[in-house]
Amino acid sequence: MYLSRIPLFLLFGGILAFSSCVSKKKFTEANMRISSLTRSLGDTESSLQTTRETLQKTQEELDQTKGALSREKELTETLNSRLSQALSTSTSVQQQLTEKERRLLEQQERLDMLQSLLDEQRSVMANLKATVDRALNQYRSDELQVYEEDGKLYVSLQDKLLFPSGSATVNRDGREALGKLSEVLNSNEEIQIMVEGHTDNVPISGRFEDNWALSTARATAIVRILTQTYKVDPERVIASGRSYYYPKAPNDSAEGRARNRRTEIILTPKLDELFKLLGQ
Repeated sequence: MYLSRIPLFLLFGGILAFSSCVSKKKFTEANMRISSLTRSLGDTESSLQTTRETLQKTQEELDQTKGALSREKELTETLNSRLSQALSTSTSVQQQLTEKERRLLEQQERLDMLQSLLDEQRSVMANLKATVDRALNQYRSDELQVYEEDGKLYVSLQDKLLFPSGSATVNRDGREALGKLSEVLNSNEEIQIMVEGHTDNVPISGRFEDNWALSTARATAIVRILTQTYKVDPERVIASGRSYYYPKAPNDSAEGRARNRRTEIILTPKLDELFKLLGQ
């Protein structure tokens, strides 16, 4: 055959040469593949490092955010606690203010009622004085005076209008004056009446033991005329004697002693509502 004629060493050398060519090519390709993989691995490692750094930075930011959130939470809790305390204090203060306002309103209502009662009393006394003045306008000032003092109306009658000297018997002119006054008293049933007898300091002798007895007897005589003759309600009337211990003028002159010898009919409006209000 033809092949048998080719020398054996040539054939073997060719095979070796072909085999060498193939191995070199694969080696080169393998080296190229390894280089490519190495570069890819380097890129991957670089990317991984970047990712790790980014992750670490992100973790740090996350930790900072958690710390900020924790501080915000603590601050919020503190503020909520303070707000709760403030609201509680505000409620307590509001309740105290409400209670104070209630008491102030009650006090103001009492003051308003008191002022209304006082105004009503002044009005009653002013009308009463005007009525008494008209009823007794025929008498001279040295016989009778009508004046207001301390919320009371005084009808002061001198002895020469009412009694003979040293006597407790009311004369005709005195009875007439008491009759005119009784008409006013019976028209004002809410008015309370006190009759006070007064004397000078000159000791007396005769029927009465002393000036106490005389002043009391004169007050009692007038009360009897008011209640029995002129039908003034006895429950409204008080009789008292003050002797010479409540003078209107010094007793060291005849004129002063004459002023002190008097009987005062003191008229007072009923003050039950006023006293009730003041006692609350």
